[in-house]
Amino acid sequence: MRLRAVLAAACLSFGLPGGAKADENRLSVNSMPGWEAVGRLNIAGRNMCTGSLIAQNLVLTAAYCLFDPATGRRVDPSRIKFEAGLNGRTVKASRTVSKAVVHPEYRYGNGGIAQIGTDIAVLRLSTPISSSEIRPLSLSWQAARGDIVDVVSYSHNRSTRPSLQRGCQVLAKQNHTLVTSCRVDYGASGSPVIEATAGHAPRLVSVISSKAAIGTRRVSLGSVLDGTLRALMQSAG
Repeated sequence: MRLRAVLAAACLSFGLPGGAKADENRLSVNSMPGWEAVGRLNIAGRNMCTGSLIAQNLVLTAAYCLFDPATGRRVDPSRIKFEAGLNGRTVKASRTVSKAVVHPEYRYGNGGIAQIGTDIAVLRLSTPISSSEIRPLSLSWQAARGDIVDVVSYSHNRSTRPSLQRGCQVLAKQNHTLVTSCRVDYGASGSPVIEATAGHAPRLVSVISSKAAIGTRRVSLGSVLDGTLRALMQSAG
């Protein structure tokens, strides 16, 4: 069945916090090696998203996060702060952002399923984070239907402590969009979808773009990583 048909009745908008309650499993992230590479993005002191360190000076997140929802304009990168490994009052590393690069095909406000596959952005940190402090997450282009994945995210209901969704399943993949059984909440845009297999370090395979529903089943939608990300990293770095 084609992805557009599967998601015909899906609620695609993440938007701002409303009446929805958090659905994520509040498991201890300490059970996931390398989770400190994930952090909260404070955006202009008004909004938040989640991001992942993918190089000593680069953070991967959703393009949606870089726009002011009230005006639709790009946020000044210097007004974004990345707090890696935030857990309560403890932060593993904190950096401001000096540059932001958005997927060339992303258009804020257009909405629709086709837009989700381009919902990625790369941020350059003002100062690199040493690998002795935090090791960046590895990347993979190999996400496939049936894979088991995890999601680490921050949300408006848990803005200072990460939530871990473990053992989710990739339900569908079409073009650049991934559907998983992971449940996320407002603020989780940009969260990493991570595949961890025996004998391999955790690998980031997708970036959360939206929560959705297929009938009564709650799911999440993400942008699949591909060669475009390499170009974004080169441009940002």
